[in-house]
Amino acid sequence: MDIAKISALSTNPQPYEKGTAVMWTDEYISRQLLEIHLNPDTHSASRKMQSIEATVEWIKKETGRNSGEILDLGCGPGLYTEKLAQAGYKVTGVDFSQTSIAYAKGIAQQRGLDIEYFCLNYLDLDFQNQFDTIIMIYCDFGVLAIEDRERLLEKIYIALKPGGIFIFDALNKEVLSRSKFKKTWTVADKGFWLDKPYLCLAESFHYPERKAMLDQYIVIDEDDQYKTYRFWNHYFSEDDVRNIFCRAGFSQTKSYENKLDAKELYNDNDVTFYKVTK
Repeated sequence: MDIAKISALSTNPQPYEKGTAVMWTDEYISRQLLEIHLNPDTHSASRKMQSIEATVEWIKKETGRNSGEILDLGCGPGLYTEKLAQAGYKVTGVDFSQTSIAYAKGIAQQRGLDIEYFCLNYLDLDFQNQFDTIIMIYCDFGVLAIEDRERLLEKIYIALKPGGIFIFDALNKEVLSRSKFKKTWTVADKGFWLDKPYLCLAESFHYPERKAMLDQYIVIDEDDQYKTYRFWNHYFSEDDVRNIFCRAGFSQTKSYENKLDAKELYNDNDVTFYKVTK
């Protein structure tokens, strides 16, 4: 084990520096993620079903209809798209994980739901004036670097019909009171990251000048191979969000607090929901 290499990797990365590996496209890890998504007892990858159902009911209320075309960005295994299709919407789902999309397609076919799915990076969207509503749930809005966020908002603006709405949730400053910026080691014979023995150094960093946070995982296998996974996120004030969408050409931004009631990170009052109108 190269201690000097570990020390260099665990030094504060530069803002938005990418890791050496991607979790979503790793066949083994994506299967672990799917199991977590579908686990009804955890909020770790998707919110519990009670929260999902409450969010879908709120989306129905805010759209003012049970019909129209709706796009779910980062749809995962289709937990929201399925319920929206059952409610009467014409639904499209986009996700980067082939494993999640394959599962979602299988469930839609099994249950006779007319949902169109694409395995696609949502930065590569190519829809024009097609959707009445676009949603992005579980704080995905904050994971993007500023340049990528601007690119995504341009894509969303083009994809929405005139008067269409974008609904999403994002972390607010309350997340800081619950975040622990620390370093921990894990040793496993087999686990989330690999199906063989490994060490994992997990570490969190705070970049207050950018309102950014980083969760970093350095995974070292028994052959002394290193992989670094980096997950960025941001927290926002309501003014931050209004300014971002004003610059992107949107006409109206409305915020909603206390939409979640689970007492866990990303599931409590550290999350604010927004509805933005084209």
